[in-house]
Amino acid sequence: MSALELRHLRALVALTEEGTFTDAAIRLGVTQSAVSRLIGVLEKIVDTRLVERTTRSVALTAAGVQCYQAAVLALAAVDDVLNAAHGRARPLRLGYAWSALGRYTSEVLQRWRTEHPDVPLEVHRIDERAAGLTRGAVDVAVIRGELDEPGVVTRRIFTEARMAAVPLTHALATRAAVQLSELADSTMLITATGTTTLDLWPTDRRPGSTLRVDNIDEWLTEIAGGLAIGVTTESTAAQYSHPDIAFVPVTDAAPVAVYLGWPSSLRHPATAGFAALVDRVVAATGAHLR
Repeated sequence: MSALELRHLRALVALTEEGTFTDAAIRLGVTQSAVSRLIGVLEKIVDTRLVERTTRSVALTAAGVQCYQAAVLALAAVDDVLNAAHGRARPLRLGYAWSALGRYTSEVLQRWRTEHPDVPLEVHRIDERAAGLTRGAVDVAVIRGELDEPGVVTRRIFTEARMAAVPLTHALATRAAVQLSELADSTMLITATGTTTLDLWPTDRRPGSTLRVDNIDEWLTEIAGGLAIGVTTESTAAQYSHPDIAFVPVTDAAPVAVYLGWPSSLRHPATAGFAALVDRVVAATGAHLR
């Protein structure tokens, strides 16, 4: 039986994250057939199928998902060893699904690069509830709302009010504030990564129609085009101002808690320093911390 090698793990990670053998091959700088062979060898080594192949798509099996997550962590650990040998630090990868740290984002990033020039910071928008944290794609993530996942530590860093996002042509666009009941007659946007669900409304006054979107770009486009409205947090208004969208405070909706999350084990050595910096930036603005 062949021995497990790093190139097998890199092939699995590239295939999972790129989605096709062609794109994985481009990322790795090899041929498509070489990626296919590496995956095949890996499946023989672990004695189970990891990838379901069709003519149109590639999908991981349940075992493949588990192996991918372990492979990401293993490759990160190898990078740590190599970087340590040369006195380098592995980049700290920050994930978020939307809005990042809102109005604190720019200051946190700028201060990190000033105060920690030896640790590069990478920012990744990943359209998942945990922003890639649970599969090892990032080292620390901004998470809105509680996340109960094994192996993940979360700590609340601030809370933020909810706002309605409506097209400028909407009757509510010029209002100083609105209530949830006033939004129930419009088509409501729902995303898998967001904090807005129909449970936000009383059972007898919920929106009659909804429209699902996959990410913040689609969400903004639908609203700007007058196809629907949304309920979001104030960070969205700060991070994604749009000439065709008005953000109006919602007075009777519970605020949303914002958390930092990181793995309970194999955490990046700079995680604590990043969390401390976020606390300092938020506290300095007099925000509603905890």
